Amino acid sequence: MLEQLRDYFWPRPSPTLPPAPTPVVPRGTRYYVIGDIHGRLDLYDALIAKIEEEIAASRGVEIRIVLLGDLVDRGPDSAGVLVRTREWQAHRNVRVLAGNHEEMFLAAFEKPEALRHFIKHGGRETIMSYGLSAKRIATVPIDELFERLPKVVPTWVRDYIAGFENMIIAGDYVFVHAGIDPELPLDQQKRSDLRWIRDRFLKHEGSLEKVVVHGHTIFEQVTDCGNRIGIDTGAFRSGVLTALVLEGDQRRILQACATGDGQIEVVEGERQR
Repeated sequence: MLEQLRDYFWPRPSPTLPPAPTPVVPRGTRYYVIGDIHGRLDLYDALIAKIEEEIAASRGVEIRIVLLGDLVDRGPDSAGVLVRTREWQAHRNVRVLAGNHEEMFLAAFEKPEALRHFIKHGGRETIMSYGLSAKRIATVPIDELFERLPKVVPTWVRDYIAGFENMIIAGDYVFVHAGIDPELPLDQQKRSDLRWIRDRFLKHEGSLEKVVVHGHTIFEQVTDCGNRIGIDTGAFRSGVLTALVLEGDQRRILQACATGDGQIEVVEGERQR
C-alpha cells in the first residue's frame, strides 16, 4: 500500500549532517510525540492503548505527550479525535500543537470564502463528522452552509482548538507542526511558518538551534536528517500513524498500522541513539 502512494509522499532524503552530540530530553521524562492524526480515530485509539500499556509498566518516569497538530480533516472522524484528546488530557499530560488544518477550520467560521477553501482541503470530512451528509455539503449554497456551520459544530470545539499551542521545547528538541524558518532563532519564529512552512525548512542542510520534530509533510517512513525528524506518515491515506518516543538520549518509534483484514496492529521500531 505504501508503494502505491510513493508519488504522493515527499521523497525521503539521506541524512546530510556530520555527527553531532546526541540530543536529549530532560532527565526523568519520556515524551510520546504523535504525528498528524487527520481524523483517524481508529489508529489514534490503538496508539493510545499501546502508550497507556507502556505507562502502566513504567515507574519513576514523568510522561509527557505531544500531538503535532492536524488532528482534523481528511479522515472520517475529526470530531471523535477532538473528544478523545480532551478525555486523554483529563488524566495525562497531553499538549496539542495547532496545525495548518486547525487554522483553516477556525477561519471557516469567519467568512464564506474561507469555508470554501476549508472544504476543498479536507474540511468536508470534518463537517461530515459533525452530522452533515456529503450530499448536503455539496448542494447547499456556501452562504447557507456558512450560516449553518456554527450550529453544527459546538462552541467548545472552536474554543478548544483556539487554545492549541505553536511550539514546545524539550531539552535539545523543539516540537512544531510544519517546521521553522532556519534563518531565525526560535524566539523569533512566525506563527505562519510554524504551521505552514515547507521547502525553505525541508531543504535546509545546516544545523539548527535544536532538533526539530515536525509533521505536516508526509514521508513514507520516519525521516531523520540530523537537524530535523519528520514523523507524518500520512495516516489518513497510508493507514499508518506514528509516535516518536524520546527518553534520555534514546529514540524509538511506535506505529499504529491498519492491516488488510481491517484490523489495527501497533508495531515498535528499533531503538536509536
